Amino acid sequence: MNQVQLTGQILEAQAIRYTPAGVAMLDMLIAHHSEVEHAEHTRTIEMEMRATASGDMALLMAEVALGEPLWLQGFLAPSRKGSSRLVLHIQKYRRLAGAPGMATV
Repeated sequence: MNQVQLTGQILEAQAIRYTPAGVAMLDMLIAHHSEVEHAEHTRTIEMEMRATASGDMALLMAEVALGEPLWLQGFLAPSRKGSSRLVLHIQKYRRLAGAPGMATV
């Protein structure tokens, strides 16, 4: 199974682009901060990762303000064929402050 859930915020978002097939794509940089228990110790996690949304999800996420707290769910995939760099492909999100509800496409 390849499923990721995390909280974070959008640090950067590119302009929406369209594939040759006409599918909307939105590329973003996501920041995450949390504390987890690991081997009986608290570990602080601070990271940034590339993320992308496609189709209707890209159009919905283009309306999210930079820095707004989000819950994100999706899967990891290489940034391109043969690459070892991973990108989070967002399938669902929920705003954690402000507007309630979840967007699912």
